[in-house]
Amino acid sequence: MKNSVIKIHPKDNVIVALRDLKNGETVSFQGEKYTLIENIPAKHKFFIHDMQPGDAAFMYGVLVGKAQQFIPAGSLMTTGNLKHAAEPYAYREGHYQWHPPDVSAFKNVTFNGYHRSDGSVGTANYWLFIPTVFCENRNLDVIKDALQESLGYAVTDQYKNFTRHLIAAYQNNESIDDITFETISKPAVNRLFKNVDGIKFLNHQGGCGGIRQDAAVLGKLLAAYSNHPNVGGVTVISLGCQNLQLKELLSEIKSYTPNFEKPLFVFEQQQIGNNSKLIAEAIRATFKGLMQINEIGRKPAPLSKLTLGVKCGGSDGFSGISANPAVGYCADLLVALGGKVLLAEFPELCGVEQELIDRMNNETIAKKFIDLMQSYSAAALKVGSGFHMNPSPGNIKDGLITDAIKSAGAAKKGGTSPIVDVLDYTEKAVKPGLSLVCTPGNDVEATTGKAASGANLILFTTGLGTPTGNPVCPVIKVSSNTALAQKMQDIIDINTGPVIEGDLTIEQMGTQILEYCIKAASGEVIPKAVLLNQDDFISWKRGVSL
Repeated sequence: MKNSVIKIHPKDNVIVALRDLKNGETVSFQGEKYTLIENIPAKHKFFIHDMQPGDAAFMYGVLVGKAQQFIPAGSLMTTGNLKHAAEPYAYREGHYQWHPPDVSAFKNVTFNGYHRSDGSVGTANYWLFIPTVFCENRNLDVIKDALQESLGYAVTDQYKNFTRHLIAAYQNNESIDDITFETISKPAVNRLFKNVDGIKFLNHQGGCGGIRQDAAVLGKLLAAYSNHPNVGGVTVISLGCQNLQLKELLSEIKSYTPNFEKPLFVFEQQQIGNNSKLIAEAIRATFKGLMQINEIGRKPAPLSKLTLGVKCGGSDGFSGISANPAVGYCADLLVALGGKVLLAEFPELCGVEQELIDRMNNETIAKKFIDLMQSYSAAALKVGSGFHMNPSPGNIKDGLITDAIKSAGAAKKGGTSPIVDVLDYTEKAVKPGLSLVCTPGNDVEATTGKAASGANLILFTTGLGTPTGNPVCPVIKVSSNTALAQKMQDIIDINTGPVIEGDLTIEQMGTQILEYCIKAASGEVIPKAVLLNQDDFISWKRGVSL
């Protein structure tokens, strides 16, 4: 560790510990010395001046909280002495000046993707199963069990083999403690369809019951996934009497792409009658569809065809210093190359609204953002919650004391480019550049929403570790610290710990992240979440979810 502490912005009156600091220790930063009056764990913050009750705390150059009591200089920031606070925000005239990074190294670089008839390019080629209602989830599970294992897409064989070894030991009166999982060989993958990257299933709990608006939103979400560039074909399984009617779903699919040309098979259980027949016919038709999309191969595409979702989850006190700004630099590179970037999680933009609004040169999209933020915040307050309650116990334990601190660091994932559009949930990104997408901060609801808006790759930063993935969009996990990357090697793809350790700059790390994205988009490397079949999918019902 080349540095012990860091002050992120000149305006800040708190400093972040990069290692554990001891009571009485004196640390230096940019010629200033600070003496600590209590232990400061790594990732946490201490105050550089005495704070009176009501005094404002600044971090990342923005208001992140107000003192609740007298706080001596050198004290640890805690939930007891600092409460969330954020500045008001509004649209104001201006012209944001952006200085794009140098992208000459990527000028003629391409990725190998799956070209679709609508002009989009996929980073994968999946077959998608969609139930119109939760009543069909069991049938999807049966089909999944039949197809994934038979066609070489299952990832549970080594666990099945482990269980068989335990059974044999039990039957032979041997100790099952002597059977170690590490000695169980992983069966070789032998996929029949070499150009089909997977068969995915969007099991969900909607489509009926609840309110009709929920079914309508679900229909738009499923239609967006059907039109996703990473999807080659679709099988829809319907019951018949549910709120989300087949004709409504098919209409939504056509509304995205009037000349929808992907193979699409539809089965309605109440019309077919026999359950076994429904499943058998769905498998037969899908097999034919797999034969068809297996004829599609990867071809070179410009980097402008990438749409990068940026997400954080299980964040820690280093996320906003290493992983998020490094991803943000990668985002800036992609925007400069003509690509699209999607930043979401509106409850985690609380406190940086003005900074974001000032990057919008269009009053219409600024007002859309303000309306979405204010209505979302009001809905949370109405039920006795609020954006200030977003940080989880894990966030707080690792140094994210207020939502404004968490948000200021989270927003770094979006880089510094102008914001060209603001999208409501399920709206498709069509403009090159950085767009904001209205989703909750909830990991799965947010990744689900980004994929619906067209992300064909997602960069997901984490400081504590989370396995979250997505059925149709490869999720690349980026660690904020080396300890996590070493501890959860089967989940983490990229380690930005060298930024904290002083061995790499944000720019160097961000460049490496884009290089990894290009390989992942080409199928040259497979992100860990994809290898694990971590196919998380939750439709946001537009209720209060932080």
